[in-house]
Parts: sequence; C-alpha cells; structure tokens
Amino acid sequence: MISYVRGKLVSIQDEAIIVDVHGIGYEVICPNPFTFQDALNNELQIHTYFHVREDAQVLYGFKNEDQKYLFIRLLSVSGIGPKGALAILAGVNIPEFVAAIEREDDKFLTSFPGVGKKTARQMILDLKGKLAANFTITDVQVETSEKPAGLTNELKEAMEALKSLGYMDREVKAIMPQLKKALDPASSSTDDIIRKALSLLMKK
Repeated sequence: MISYVRGKLVSIQDEAIIVDVHGIGYEVICPNPFTFQDALNNELQIHTYFHVREDAQVLYGFKNEDQKYLFIRLLSVSGIGPKGALAILAGVNIPEFVAAIEREDDKFLTSFPGVGKKTARQMILDLKGKLAANFTITDVQVETSEKPAGLTNELKEAMEALKSLGYMDREVKAIMPQLKKALDPASSSTDDIIRKALSLLMKK
C-alpha cells in the first residue's frame, strides 16, 4: 500500500495530477485535481490509495485522510467502483454526506452523479452507523429533521450552462473551490452562481 506521495506538483490534468518524486513522475487520479492549483510547481504531500485489479494499477489521491477514508468506504458499497466514488467526492461536503447517510436522506444522495435510488439505498444500508465515529471532523450532525441539500442541484445546472457557453470542463472545475466559498447556500440561485462563475472565469 502506498499511503502518501510527497514531491513537486509539476502538472494538473482533467482527472489527475503529476507529482515528481526524485525524478519519477507519479500520476495520481483525484476527485478534483484543480483543488491543488495553489500547489503547482511546489512540493506537496498527497494522501493516496493504490488500487490494483487484473487489468490496471491506479494510484488515487486525496487532500486529507477524511477524503481517503470515505473513498475506501464507498468502494465497499455494492455497485460503486472507483469512478463512481470519485464523482461523489468531487462535489461532496463530508459532514453533510455523513448526516444524509445517518438520516437516510435518499433525495440528498441521489443528487450526486450516477447515484440512483437503488444505489442510494445500498449506501445507506452499507454505511449507516459506520462513518461518523471514524472521521476527524467534529461538526457532523445527524438530526432526523429535514436538512437542505445545499447547492448541489444549482451548481450542476450552472456548470452545464457554463459548458454550453463554451467553457471547458477543466476551466469550470478550476474555479469551483473559489465559487463554493463565495456562495450563500441559503439564497444563491442558478443565475447567481452563473454570474459569480463568469466573474471568476474572466479573471483567469
């Protein structure tokens, strides 16, 4: 098992980053490679999971141990492979995700790409009671009352709109960390998100 990789971040691609470790370039597949933009051409340490199957050996990377742990737990769910787990992690807020599992919130879980009702129920079945106690985060809430799903749907709609305007997927992903920080989950509409995203894209 390769627990982490430490080296110079030399390239950011659509699905991976390249880390130079003493002259060897490691390709590390990430949920959102552009979250590492600030570390480009600098040394970084990335938490990794080495996935081996008959036809491939792939190194997956994460910004912290919580992301890595959730990725591993998602792989244990029947019907979810590495690609599906990465798609969930690319847009996940871990406290909200854990809370949704605990309160069996199908609506929240099906907002992620590739997750239908059957997969959502399987995640609840396999993960409920197994996540909250294992994370380093302290703000996981497991209320039984309804909790807003946040901006997941609005963000997805805004991303599609931006792509239809001619922006590439990697350009949109690159601004997502800044965009999410600038948004108010309680009041931001799809139009608000598009306007803010365009202002960020024009600064690039």
